[in-house]
Amino acid sequence: MSRYVQLDNWIFEIKSVRAIRVDSYGKPYSAIANFNLNGSNAYIDGLMTREQDDFSRDDYQTFRRFCQQLGIQKVQFDRFKNDRLRQDTVTIGQQEAQPPRLKLVL
Repeated sequence: MSRYVQLDNWIFEIKSVRAIRVDSYGKPYSAIANFNLNGSNAYIDGLMTREQDDFSRDDYQTFRRFCQQLGIQKVQFDRFKNDRLRQDTVTIGQQEAQPPRLKLVL
């Protein structure tokens, strides 16, 4: 996934992304987050979920895959833990290469 689009002598660079958790676009969403991109780093802010609808491990893995596709190496985010604001940094590894598909030919 490219982080920029070139049209004529203009380059449009993607610097911010809004993520919404929903089955199909236009329907009410259950979570939202903002990604601010700078080089190979990202900062996630404004992560909010509906009541009783926590941010899950599957959500985390989806965010991780998205960052891998953009070539992001480090992600920072703020969160509350034990009633204290805490900043975390996660190092994003590259996507594992898919093993080659083998086909049996008789």
